[in-house]
Amino acid sequence: MNDLPKHLWGIDLGGTKVEGAVLKSAQEPEVLFRDRLPTESHLGYDHILGQIKKVVDKMETAMKYKPGKIGVGTPGTLDPQLGTMKNCNTTSLNGRTLKTDLEKLLGAKLYMANDANCFALAEANMGIAKEKYPQAKVVFGVIMGTGVGGGVVVDGKVINGLQGIGGEWGHNFLDESGGPCYCGKSGCVEQVFSGPALEKYYKAISGETKNMKEIYQRFLSQNDEFAKKTMERLTHFFGLALSVVVNILDPDVVVIGGGVGNIDLIYTEGVNSLQKYIFNNRLDTPVLRPKLGDSAGVFGAAFLAA
Repeated sequence: MNDLPKHLWGIDLGGTKVEGAVLKSAQEPEVLFRDRLPTESHLGYDHILGQIKKVVDKMETAMKYKPGKIGVGTPGTLDPQLGTMKNCNTTSLNGRTLKTDLEKLLGAKLYMANDANCFALAEANMGIAKEKYPQAKVVFGVIMGTGVGGGVVVDGKVINGLQGIGGEWGHNFLDESGGPCYCGKSGCVEQVFSGPALEKYYKAISGETKNMKEIYQRFLSQNDEFAKKTMERLTHFFGLALSVVVNILDPDVVVIGGGVGNIDLIYTEGVNSLQKYIFNNRLDTPVLRPKLGDSAGVFGAAFLAA
């Protein structure tokens, strides 16, 4: 690492793929290498470690040196006090000392954060926030898809927090109608307007099973009252939930990622709802679509090592 100290190495550990990337530097985040392998998480914890090692080996072969540090994006959170993983949807990681085990296996110092934090970090440092608001100090990144999560970036660095739950707005209480959540609470943001939550709501009021893409298309056709109610639920509660974040952090920029984040109404009616609920007489906070797509995870992981 002494020969090329500015290179940023990142690994994005997802449920379906392990992806690795090397960026030229934090100041010039040009992609020097990028490759992926399937995670094959159904084969267990040790196999996942092996797949990560294979990707890092490919990176080392291409770059012709071993890194001293690597950023790793994970599908859950490293508990800073216990040193074990928690809240992972790749359940074989939960309770395991992933950071310690990988540091031994790879011979490098690791910096870890969850996927939402990596998304926020990438969009803040080389994505849409960097492009449109280069002076932004505080960026809040939102993931709205199968789940709802978030990440806080201040001065280009992730705020993980004392318990590793910085930015986890998806499990704030929002509305009792969301019902029980896997986390053990009820009415969480994630249970109100994640993709599956909205699909569940649509089925409850219409009796039909439809995915979010179909529900949105039915809304656009303007002949489905149930689709209209589902979209109204999304935009109303989006503004209400995000207003809490804006009131506390007052971020310079909010970036929305995830599949649900592709719905145009979020940037019109959803933003109107946000304006209605924040503690201010106007809304100056820009709410933006992301720039990096599914590249954000691995690029954000690389920036963890900056």
